[in-house]
Amino acid sequence: MIEIKPTLTLKGEVAVPGSKSYSHRILIASALSNGICRIENLLDSEDTRLTRSGLRQMGIAMEEKNGQIIVHGKNGLLAHGEDPIYLGNSGTSMRLLTGIAALGQGKCRLTGTDRMHQRPIQDLLDALNLLGIDARSENGNGCPPVLIQGGEIRGGRTRIKSNVSSQYLSSLLLMAPKTGQGLSIEVSADVVSKPYVDMTVDIMTRMGIVLERDGYREFNVPGGQVYRSGTYYVEPDCSQAGYFWAMAAVTGNRIKVKGVNANTRQGDVRFAEVLKQMGCRVDYEADGIAVTGGPLKGITVDMGNMPDIVPTLGVVAAFAQGETVIQNVAHLKEKESNRLAATSAELNRIGISTEVQDAGLIVKGGTPHGGTIKTYDDHRMAMSFSVAGLRVPGIFIEDEHCVEKSFPTFWEVFHDLCTK
Repeated sequence: MIEIKPTLTLKGEVAVPGSKSYSHRILIASALSNGICRIENLLDSEDTRLTRSGLRQMGIAMEEKNGQIIVHGKNGLLAHGEDPIYLGNSGTSMRLLTGIAALGQGKCRLTGTDRMHQRPIQDLLDALNLLGIDARSENGNGCPPVLIQGGEIRGGRTRIKSNVSSQYLSSLLLMAPKTGQGLSIEVSADVVSKPYVDMTVDIMTRMGIVLERDGYREFNVPGGQVYRSGTYYVEPDCSQAGYFWAMAAVTGNRIKVKGVNANTRQGDVRFAEVLKQMGCRVDYEADGIAVTGGPLKGITVDMGNMPDIVPTLGVVAAFAQGETVIQNVAHLKEKESNRLAATSAELNRIGISTEVQDAGLIVKGGTPHGGTIKTYDDHRMAMSFSVAGLRVPGIFIEDEHCVEKSFPTFWEVFHDLCTK
């Protein structure tokens, strides 16, 4: 447990690590490439280490040298051993690697924590089944562990529902170029978290893959393509930037996150504009994006394309005048925790009234008080509620080490900012 000491004198600049979402995708694409890929600024966290370990079990060699992760791509020629691939509670690893596992020779079992075994994946399994791939939930409940019989995949046409997770679609897209005939993917339900699909397409095109798309409704990826080896850089993580912009918002100070670009495909960069609507000033500068806090007001906002930011927005909303209505985030119930329920419960714990809806959350701004925050083994809960402690005495964060899932150095960066 860690106590957050209030401070209103935060000013300065921070650097955040490489994007978690981009890191997973570039690792997988590099593993499927035609040679050696050197990855710079890759996030080193619990989740990305799980993806790296899973790829190693599929026969991909990796090493670290001079600050780079070097991946020896095998042009899609993967193989499975006898041991199951353990992916902890990394939903990104589980979903993206499920499709990739179908490319490997032999049977593969993907498993994880108890919470992972409650997280749905049946829509992706159904899409793989339509391609003739034997992919199933071991317990028949639509959740991991999953069993995949890999081998040569002809490809063809399939359908996917991505209204629970866009990662189902990303998994199909990443595997598609290494199938014989390619994939035509029809998306039969509205895609949540659309920017994450754009990030997948961005990585693919950067590495030489061609595809056609009709918005988010249909994708056509020719088969027999080659992921091009080379040197690739992972840009800073906008989800992590959001915590520091939130700190500026609630303390009234100016904090710049270095290296973040407004033109990124990461949807979470738009959190800065949400804070602007609430009363903050946002400066887009050549070397980063700065937020300066001001009097905060409640707003109504669709967070469907940046769901990971919702707990952070909930904390900021606790300090705003009036109600903040967060919409279109039903898929938050299937994250590392049920983030809608968890965010509501912990705001209630510090004296803030909330209302959980089917697809959203209403936060009624007020005067928060101290309390011990449960994190539910969810990294984003820990980092989001640290923001409240900068204004409110007596905020304690349980299991503060859960931040290692995505931002292992968070408390060091947090402490440095607070003591400048």
